[in-house]
Amino acid sequence: MTLSKSYCVKLILFLSLTLAGPLNCAGKRALPAEPAEPVTGPATEFKIAILPAVNLSGAPAPVEEIGQALRNRLNQGGLNLINEQQIKTLVDKHRMRYLGGLDSATAAIFRQEAGAAAVLVTTIELYSNSNPPKFSIFSRLIATGEGSKILWINGIGLSGDDSPGLLDLGMITDPRQLQQKAIEYLAESLTAHLAADNARGDCSRTQMKKFGPKKIYQKPFMAPDQKYRVAVIPFYNLSQRAHADDFMALHFAKALLSHNNIEVIEPGVVRQTLLDMRIIMDDGLSLANADLIFHELKADLILNGRVLDYQDYQGPYGSAKVDFAAQIIERQSRRVVWTAKSYNQGDDGVFFFDWGKVNTAHAMARQMVELAVKTIGNK
Repeated sequence: MTLSKSYCVKLILFLSLTLAGPLNCAGKRALPAEPAEPVTGPATEFKIAILPAVNLSGAPAPVEEIGQALRNRLNQGGLNLINEQQIKTLVDKHRMRYLGGLDSATAAIFRQEAGAAAVLVTTIELYSNSNPPKFSIFSRLIATGEGSKILWINGIGLSGDDSPGLLDLGMITDPRQLQQKAIEYLAESLTAHLAADNARGDCSRTQMKKFGPKKIYQKPFMAPDQKYRVAVIPFYNLSQRAHADDFMALHFAKALLSHNNIEVIEPGVVRQTLLDMRIIMDDGLSLANADLIFHELKADLILNGRVLDYQDYQGPYGSAKVDFAAQIIERQSRRVVWTAKSYNQGDDGVFFFDWGKVNTAHAMARQMVELAVKTIGNK
């Protein structure tokens, strides 16, 4: 039997990567994983209330199954979780309709009536059980103290054909297997964060330069010794994807928290403030509304923008697409001090066996937003 040249090349590359093992966060070959140990110390000193997961995927999803799997995994990690029935009782008692965030009043309820020091909010962004399956999810831990501070936020987007390998032996066809992979990632990230081991808890793909912003403008506005409170306003959604504005706001909230001198206001607090002030942004954010938001939220900066495209695809063929523009308004000058424009497709720059292709809008938007946010404050 004669093997084609392209087949031999693919075989050699696959075997070299497989035998060497996967790359870790530092770009080095990782050692075999050790069994997870129960978290001790700070992680077990306060109670966590886990809210039911919210499905914003636009398609039916096993919400309870996903939520229970996450709860079980965190329980195995040794976290001090409040009884599930107690959470349901509080949700029903206070008629909590919105579980995708945490405002100050709701935080006080969980703190006073359940003794929760923090609340875990989970949002299902994408669920597809087609072949290959796709799954994207966000999760964040919010303190119930004054200000509802975001303690941790992370998300992941996976597709069954992310790492097909030789002869497609690495393909994942079972949606539950893909869900478990995502839940394992989030659980490890959260428990590591609570154990003050952030480097181990947030290991994402190496950022690709091709996903950097196409246009950047900024005026110097950040002092290195000053702390800034940022309100991330839901983006104006011009895409065909429902809730793309919420997803983009969460991507930016996560990326902004990587700046040591930036504090991101919990999106649930921002949402409730906008509702209380009856602010409706039909075509973006006006300066008059910005002044109100600055005052009510005691924010130094407001980040908002527009989502032009946020597209996933079904089946093995297609390309994820993300297109957005973002800006930051500074309180003192009342001027736009930073803008970024980004647009990409998952197969940009891909020519060889689909290697390097990004199969979900979540995974691509994450890199695009992180690379854009890195430019903030850079002169």
